[in-house]
Amino acid sequence: MGTKSSLGGASITRKLTLILVSALVLTASMALLRGYHSSMAMAQAQLDSHLESIATLVNTQVTATTLPSGAGNNAFYFLVLEHNQVVAGSELLAKYKNKLKYHAGFSTQNVGATRLRTFSEAFGERQILVAEPVQKRFALAEGMIVSAMTPLVVIMPFLAVFIAWIIYTALKPLRDLSKELRRRNPKDFTQLAVQSDKAEVAIVIATLNDLFQKVEVAYLKERYFASDAAHELKTPIASLKIHLHNLTHDTKHPSAIAMSKGLEQLNHVVEQMLTLARTEPELWHKQFAQLDLVALTQDLIANCYPRIEQKSQNISLEASESTIEGCEFTLTTLFSNLIGNAIKYTPIEGDIEVKIQQHAQRIVWQIDDSGCGMSDAEIERIFDRFYRVGGDKHPSGEKGAGLGMAIVNHIIAIYHADISFARSHLGGLRVCVNLPRGLDAKD
Repeated sequence: MGTKSSLGGASITRKLTLILVSALVLTASMALLRGYHSSMAMAQAQLDSHLESIATLVNTQVTATTLPSGAGNNAFYFLVLEHNQVVAGSELLAKYKNKLKYHAGFSTQNVGATRLRTFSEAFGERQILVAEPVQKRFALAEGMIVSAMTPLVVIMPFLAVFIAWIIYTALKPLRDLSKELRRRNPKDFTQLAVQSDKAEVAIVIATLNDLFQKVEVAYLKERYFASDAAHELKTPIASLKIHLHNLTHDTKHPSAIAMSKGLEQLNHVVEQMLTLARTEPELWHKQFAQLDLVALTQDLIANCYPRIEQKSQNISLEASESTIEGCEFTLTTLFSNLIGNAIKYTPIEGDIEVKIQQHAQRIVWQIDDSGCGMSDAEIERIFDRFYRVGGDKHPSGEKGAGLGMAIVNHIIAIYHADISFARSHLGGLRVCVNLPRGLDAKD
C-alpha cells in the first residue's frame, strides 16, 4: 500500500574481509610476541657466551696492579680481584665491590642505578667478574625483532587490500544476482539474465529460474481464474435478472424480492472481480492523462447522492484546484470505493468530509466519517481479499464482497502512492491517499 520494505544485514564481503584481516593481525601479533621471546632468548645465549669469552680475555690481558683510569665503558664492565683486593677494573664495579655477588656463573645484579648481567669465574687466585648492562641486551633483542617483523608490518596493509580484493572479486556473481533481483519487477517471471561459472552460484541461479517458472504458472492460474469465472458468470446472471424481473412483475412475493436482492449482490461481486482483474499496474501507465481531481470527486459524490440522501447523511467537499496525471477509470474506481465505504459504514444522519490538498509535487485526498472506525488489527487485514470487518454481522448491517479495498490496493500500486488509516476527528475512520501529481514525481 505504498510502503517500501528495506533489507538490512551485514555485507558478506565486509564480514569476510574483517574476519580474515583480523586473523592476519592476530597471527602477526602472535608471531611478533613469539619472535620477541625467541630473539631475547637467542640474544641472551649469544651475549652470555660473549661475556664468558671476555672474562677469559680479561684474565689473560689484564696484568696491572693498579686500577687503570677509565677502565671499562658503557658496553661492558670488568673487575679483577686477588686476595679480595682490586687489581684492575671499572670504576663502577670497584666502587661497589663489597656488594657484588661473586659466585661462579651468570647472574643479574643491581649495581648502583644500573642493572647488570654478570659472569664470575675464578682463575687460580684471581676472581674475574665481567658485566654488561641489561638494557643493552633488550636493545639488541628489540633491534632483531624489529628487523625481522618490519617487512611483515609494512606488507600487512597490502595483504589486507589484497584479501578484500580477492573476496570482492569472488563474490561478484552474488552481487550481480542481487542487483538483478533488486531491479526485477515482482511480477516478472522471466529467466535470470545473470550467469556464473561458479558452481555454488550457478546452483542458486538454476534453482531460482526453476522457482520463477513454477510461480509464474501458479500466478497465471490464480490471476485468470477469477476474471474468467466472473466473465462466464455475467451471462447467466443477466439471464436470471431478466427472468426474475418478469417473475416479480406479476407477484410481490417476499421470496422473489429476497432473490432479487441476492442476485444484485452476486452481480456486484462479479463486477468487483472483473475490476480487480483489470487493475494490474503494468496495464495502465500508457493511458495516463491530465485530470481535474476536484471535478472527478464532485461527480462521484453526485452519483452517490441518492444513497447519501437515503441515510440523511451530511457530506462536504473542501478542495483547491488540483490536477493529476492519471487514468480516469482507475481514479474513479479508487475514490468511489472509498466514498462508498464511508457512506456504507456511516450511520444515519452521520457526517462525511472530503478534503483535497495540493502540494508542490503531490496531492493529498482525504475522507473522514463519523462511523465506528477500525481497530489496528482490522486495519492490518483491510487489503485481504474477501475480508470484511465483522463480516455480514457488522453493526452497519451493510452487505459487501470484501474486494473493494483489494482493488484500492492495486490502484495505489499503479500510482506509486501511499495510503494511511487513522482515527478521524469525527469519531470514525480517516483514510488519507497521498498521490504524486505525475508518475515520476517525488517529494
